[in-house]
Amino acid sequence: RLDIKNGCILRLTKAPGRCAEDLYKGIQSSDSDVRCDSLKQLACVSTDVTFAQEFISRNGHSLLVKIVEDAHESVPFSMSLYTCFMELMDHGIVSWENLSAVFIKKIASFVNATVLDASIQQVSLAILESMVLSSSSLFQQVKQEVTLERLLSQLQVTNQQIQTKAMALLMALLQTAGHADRQVQNGISFSLSLSLSFSASVGDEMAHYLYVLQSVTLNHLEPRMRMPLDSYNQEQREILHGLRQAAFETESENSLSHERRRSLCAKEFKKLGFSNNSNPGQDLLRAPPGLLALDTMAHFASCYPDAYSRFVLENSSREDKHECPFARSSIQLTLILCEILSIGEPPSETGSDYHPIFFAQDQLLDELFCICIQLLNKTWKEMRATQEDFDKVMQVVREQITRTLSSKPTSLELFKNKVNALNYSEILKLRQTERLHLEETLAPPVLELKERLRPELLELIRQQRLNRLCQGTLFRKISSRRRQDKLWHCRLSPNHKVLHFGDVEEDTETPTIESLQEKIPVADIKALLTGKDCPHMKEHKGKQTKEVLALAFSVTYDVEEYSLNFIASSRTDFCLWTDGLSVLLGRDMSSECMRSELETLLSMEIKLRLLDLENVPIPDSAPPVPKPPSNFNFCYDFSQAEQ
Repeated sequence: RLDIKNGCILRLTKAPGRCAEDLYKGIQSSDSDVRCDSLKQLACVSTDVTFAQEFISRNGHSLLVKIVEDAHESVPFSMSLYTCFMELMDHGIVSWENLSAVFIKKIASFVNATVLDASIQQVSLAILESMVLSSSSLFQQVKQEVTLERLLSQLQVTNQQIQTKAMALLMALLQTAGHADRQVQNGISFSLSLSLSFSASVGDEMAHYLYVLQSVTLNHLEPRMRMPLDSYNQEQREILHGLRQAAFETESENSLSHERRRSLCAKEFKKLGFSNNSNPGQDLLRAPPGLLALDTMAHFASCYPDAYSRFVLENSSREDKHECPFARSSIQLTLILCEILSIGEPPSETGSDYHPIFFAQDQLLDELFCICIQLLNKTWKEMRATQEDFDKVMQVVREQITRTLSSKPTSLELFKNKVNALNYSEILKLRQTERLHLEETLAPPVLELKERLRPELLELIRQQRLNRLCQGTLFRKISSRRRQDKLWHCRLSPNHKVLHFGDVEEDTETPTIESLQEKIPVADIKALLTGKDCPHMKEHKGKQTKEVLALAFSVTYDVEEYSLNFIASSRTDFCLWTDGLSVLLGRDMSSECMRSELETLLSMEIKLRLLDLENVPIPDSAPPVPKPPSNFNFCYDFSQAEQ
C-alpha cells in the first residue's frame, strides 16, 4: 500500500496491524533517535484510515496524549508528535471530549508562546480549532487557556499560514460563542483592520474566513431588519418625532392646541417624505428593512445634522413632483444596502467575497447610508427626476453602490470619492460599453473584421450615391422675394461624366435627360461649397434662416464666378447630393447619413458573419499556429492506379 504525506511516499510493506504494533513500540523506546524516527513514520502513515484504526485500537492516541503532557523534548520531536495526533483525530474514530485539561493547557501554551517554531504554532492552532468545533465544554476550556490578545496578535504576523490558522480558530470561537460574545467579534474586527492594512494579498482560505466574519457580524442587524415599527413603543415614537424636530425649527408645540399641533406635525412629516402624514409609522411597517431604516435615518440626523437639514429643506422647497422624498428614499435605500451586504443570509460554505471597508469601520451600514443618501439626492438632480422616476433613480443608485464596492475600497473616504465620481452620465457610458461587450462588438477580432469590411461597404454607399444622382432630383428656386414658384431638375448622366439640368413645370413628371438642355461636364467642376460659403447665400447675407443655410450647396466650374446653386428640399437630399458630388470629385463622403448607414451596414454584416458562432466565446487573440510536422510523408500518392 502507498500513502502520500507532505510529498513523502511511504510503502507499507507490512500489514497495517503489524505496522501499528511496531510504531506503537517504537514511540515508547528509551532511545530518543528511535522515538523520533517512529514519530516521523507515524506522521506519514496516520492518514491511512485502516492503519489509524489499528493504532487507536492499541490506545496509541492515548499514548500520544500522555507523551504530550509529559513532553520535554526538542521542537522537531514535538512537531512530529502533534502532527501524528492531529492526523489520527481527523478520522473521527475517537471523540475529542476525552482530552484532559492538562493536554489542552499544554497545546494552548504553544499558541501563547512569543518565541516558537512557526510549524508548531500552526499545528497547535489547528488542534485547538478542532476542539472548539467539537463541543461547547472544550470551547470554554480553550477560551480560558488562550488569551484573546495573544490570539489577535497572531493576525498581525507576516507569516500568512499562521495568520490563516489563527483566523480559523478565532472564527471557530466566534461561531461557537454566537451572539452573546461580542468581545471576540469586536476584537477580531479591530485586529483585522490593522493586519489587512499592510497585507499585500489574501489567500483563498483567509478570504473565506473574512467573508464569514463579515456575514456573522452583519447578521447581528437581522433582528432589527425583521422587526416592524411598534406604534405603541414610546422610544420608537420619540425617535420618529426626533427626525421631524431635527429638520424643522418650529415654535413651541406645547403652546399650540391639539388640532393645530397635529396639523403642523402632519405637514412637516409630509415634507420629510412620509407617505402617511398623519401616521408616519405606517411607512416603517415594511420588514425588511423594518426598524433598521429608522436607525439609519436617526444616525444620519444625529451625526450629520447639517447634511440632514440641507437634504430635507432643499427638497421641501422644490415643486411637489420634483422633490426627492427623504423618508421614502431612506427606507428603500436601507433595503438596498441590506440586499447588497447580504444581511440576514447565512454565510455560504464556499463564499469568499468580502468588503475590506467592513474591517475599517465599526458601523458600516449606518455610515454607508449617510454617504449613499446624499449620493441619491445628487443622482436625483442629475437625472432631473420626478416622483414617477423614483424606481429608476433607485436602480441607478444601486448600480453606483454595487460598482463602487466591487472595486474593494479600503476606507469610507475612498468609497465616498469613488461613488460620487460615478455619476449618472458615467453609468450610462458603462451600460453602453457593457452592452457592446455583451454583443461582442468590441472584441479585438470583431473590430479587426469591421476594419476589413469598411472599404467594401463604403464602396457600396458610393455606388448608391451615384445611382441616386443619376435618378435626378427636383429643386425649387428661391427669388429675392422668397417666392418658391419655380422648379428645376438636375441629374447625372449614366456614364457619370455630365450633370444635366433645366427648368421644369410644376406638374411635370421626371424629365428625360434629353429634355434638360443645360449641362456641366464633371471634369470642369472645381469645388463643392455648402452653407454660408455658397454664392447664392452670400448674395442675401443675413437674410437667410438657419434651415435654408443647412440645406444650401453649390458647385463651381470653369472659373470661380460660374456656379450651380442648390437648395435641397430635405436633409436627406442634401446628404445624398453632397456625398455624390464628393465622390465625383474624388473626395471622402462626410455626411451624417453616410456615417449612420455605414454603422448599420457594418452591424448587420458582422451579425450575419457571426451567426454560426452564436454562444461561442470569441478570444481576444488568435490561437497559436502549430508548428509544421517534421515531414510530409502522409500525402496520398495519386500516381498509383487503384487495384
